[in-house]
Amino acid sequence: MISKKNVRVYIQDIREAIEKIQEYTSIGKRAFLSDHKTQDAVIYNIAIVGEAVKRLPKSLTSKYPEVEWAKAAKMRDILVHDYSETDMGTVWDTVTNNLPPLKETVMVMLKHLKN
Repeated sequence: MISKKNVRVYIQDIREAIEKIQEYTSIGKRAFLSDHKTQDAVIYNIAIVGEAVKRLPKSLTSKYPEVEWAKAAKMRDILVHDYSETDMGTVWDTVTNNLPPLKETVMVMLKHLKN
């Protein structure tokens, strides 16, 4: 069984990676799509999110059904294993549409773990 401390670390990793992604993509879609270094940084942090999500116990993630946990993990697998097929438009859509609600949920999770 995973300790509460480790769960907190994984959730903090997710939050920090999302914050970095949001910082990196604040340059806007056009600049993001033309900046390979930023793309690499974003993809790396999406991989961190996905890996940390995989390590969260199902007993915890099941309490937050509004998040598509399996999709977050799958995105990591796609980016890492099928990197040559990565579509930056899809990455941008993921960053702008899926990460903000995930970040909100992660913040709630951290509050609950502190109690």
